[in-house]
Amino acid sequence: MTPVVLHTVFEMLAYAVGFRLFLWTRRALAPAAFQQEDHVVWTGVGAIVGAALGAKLSFWIDDPMTAFADFPNLQHLLEGKSIIGALLGGLAGVELAKKAAGIRTSTGDAFVLPLTVGMCIGRIGCFLAGLGDHTYGNPTALPWGVDFGDGLPRHPTQLYEIIFLLLQYALIHARRHALHEPGDRFRAFMVGYLAFRLLIEFIKPVFYLYPGGLSGLQWLCVAGLIYYVRAVPRILRALFTTEAGAWEPR
Repeated sequence: MTPVVLHTVFEMLAYAVGFRLFLWTRRALAPAAFQQEDHVVWTGVGAIVGAALGAKLSFWIDDPMTAFADFPNLQHLLEGKSIIGALLGGLAGVELAKKAAGIRTSTGDAFVLPLTVGMCIGRIGCFLAGLGDHTYGNPTALPWGVDFGDGLPRHPTQLYEIIFLLLQYALIHARRHALHEPGDRFRAFMVGYLAFRLLIEFIKPVFYLYPGGLSGLQWLCVAGLIYYVRAVPRILRALFTTEAGAWEPR
């Protein structure tokens, strides 16, 4: 298989596995997330539409010179996407759909495991896609550097992300009872992932530098973290403190 085909196969596998896990999670791990069946439809439509739009918008923001090359030819505009934009767009889409449907319960906890596993599978495809995927890291002298096809050993940032996602989920699951407020597991997932991406982008190529020395994706991470800023102290206490107040990252 070519790198493009491999990437597509793993992307489709990520969607399929993530959907099956969502059906299981909403009953086994987050039974309170959806009180009625039609709530699943509303949030699902909002998530899909918002994620699709957000994924494209984030690509345009991160690499505008490539996205708008040969404009008004739409070819480049429709090529790229980013998981950061998909997550933030999906979040916005779900919130708007819930408001339209009058859904007052938090539904995010049902998405934590599906997103974690789906994103890990997708990153395997990104890793196998090589340079064409634009998810690789900067050159490195570290012994685990990977040559993606240009003769330079680079940070395998796709693998870093997989490791982070798995460790993050293990922590969230272990502390799920401390994250007792509805939606806090999802908030913990989003805060952790956005903070990780904000930092990991410093060892990845920057396609367009914005004010402050940050890439477009990093500014999107900052915006997402600001959105969750009021919940951050509560999330950190739930994840890392015991009732006695001692730090215990278990």
